Amino acid sequence: MIAAMFLPQKRQEEKKYSFTRDTLKRLSRNRLAMAGVVILAILILGAVFAPWIAPYDYAEQNIEEAYMSPCLKHPFGTDEFGRDIFSRILLGARLSLVIGFIAVAIAIVVGGLLGAVAGYFQKAVDNVIMRFIDILMSIPQLLLAIAITATLGSSLINLMIAVGVAAIPGYSRIVRASVLSVRDQEFVEAARAVGTSDFKIIMKHILPNCLAPIIVKATLDVAICILSAAGMSFIGIGLQPPSPEWGAMLADARYYIRDFSYMALFPGLCIALTIFSLNVLGDGLRDALDPKLRD
Repeated sequence: MIAAMFLPQKRQEEKKYSFTRDTLKRLSRNRLAMAGVVILAILILGAVFAPWIAPYDYAEQNIEEAYMSPCLKHPFGTDEFGRDIFSRILLGARLSLVIGFIAVAIAIVVGGLLGAVAGYFQKAVDNVIMRFIDILMSIPQLLLAIAITATLGSSLINLMIAVGVAAIPGYSRIVRASVLSVRDQEFVEAARAVGTSDFKIIMKHILPNCLAPIIVKATLDVAICILSAAGMSFIGIGLQPPSPEWGAMLADARYYIRDFSYMALFPGLCIALTIFSLNVLGDGLRDALDPKLRD
């Protein structure tokens, strides 16, 4: 391990590139994971270019065309106000994906730092931080997000914060366990011996060794956060109308599901496809990053 610190910079970069290339190669062999990548890429591209792809404004009402079944003019039909469902789903993809990715980013940053500090310093610091994490973990994730949103109010930013804070405990636990496994390794001791500060040791030497489990969990948690946000919007405490969030669209469509099932079918299908793509991608990344499965 100590010798690795003195390898030429070019050789270290080659090893890192080799690991990345090998991981991507192994991931590409997983057909289910690649299917997830394709679905997720289509959703992301649709969300990015939604203003140019959507044929109508998501809030544009046309009562004369209300309850119109899927047709060439309206591929996914229209809702009770005559709004184009296809346009609303495209704009809704932006909201759902942004909520998922930003919420997970909040959880990674806050939870990762808490876990790293707890695992590195241990003793009293570890005790205080982990007891706080235990309190958060004692509350179901969705219930905690609901409580935070009810306190802060219904808005996009508050929804992202609520879902992100609810996901913090999982990352704190994972990072703490990873830090405990490497904090006494030779390369960390060598860094201490040359006078490297604790902050630099955590950021440059310890956290990079925790990336694999974090990446896998983050991929799976984006799906959970999207589902949580959709559930909160469905019960009326998430994003409010006329916001085209998929959960809110499902909530509006439940009153018409017997006569106009397409109103619930398409937003529900988008949620299912998004969750499916992220789950199979997460499973594929887990296998690709697992050193036990390497040749």
